Amino acid sequence: MSTLEIKDLHVSVETEDGPKEILKGVTLTINGGETHAIMGPNGSGKSTLAYSIAGHPKYTVTSGTVTLDGDDVLEMSVDERARAGLFLAMQYPVEVPGVSVSNFLRTAKTAIDGEAPKLRTWVKDVNETMSRVQMDPAFAQRNVNEGFSGGEKKRHEIVQLELLNPKVAVLDETDSGLDIDALRIVSEGVNRFREQEGKGVLLITHYTRILRYIKPDQVHVFVDGRIAEQGGPELADELEANGYEKYTAASV
Repeated sequence: MSTLEIKDLHVSVETEDGPKEILKGVTLTINGGETHAIMGPNGSGKSTLAYSIAGHPKYTVTSGTVTLDGDDVLEMSVDERARAGLFLAMQYPVEVPGVSVSNFLRTAKTAIDGEAPKLRTWVKDVNETMSRVQMDPAFAQRNVNEGFSGGEKKRHEIVQLELLNPKVAVLDETDSGLDIDALRIVSEGVNRFREQEGKGVLLITHYTRILRYIKPDQVHVFVDGRIAEQGGPELADELEANGYEKYTAASV
């Protein structure tokens, strides 16, 4: 059972006017077997939290701690964080011209495990995983995300999640830009991952529609770089009915 623990995290970014604080003291613990949903209006710091956990160089942690099973995540390089068991599904997956999906996936798996997967079983695993998210195995020969639709990019993120099999998955608006069919397929992939023993999920979203497919254990409302409210799945229903106004008004 893995535990991702975030304590009093403060994060800034550089702007034309100097450093600007985005996260203003976030404390959050995700235990293995738990799914946490973070919801909030645009600009509230949700994606900043995701990228700070992953180690994006744009974001500067000014104070606070992030640990995974007691190990200091903030002292790790990006690749070390991945090997430790962290995974980030990006809101806007990037295209990588000249690198095939098959090479990308095998190189990533080799880096995570410290040894290359056996080619025969690996090809079978990749084909089966792509089939589960209704991607044509021919996509394995295409360049990473190049010419992919929004839904295909997000399905490819789920392929990575299933094959790399981290301890904790941070999913940054995995539902954005998806139609109903793609949303269901992506959600099924996330549910397959979290059904494994001890896996943690941090799901960042604007909307409650993905929470109809992926049931969170806890919901956290982000406003102005802080957690303004937290509760069970019923909190998402309240947000669907009433929006964020109650929380944004209180932060002004």
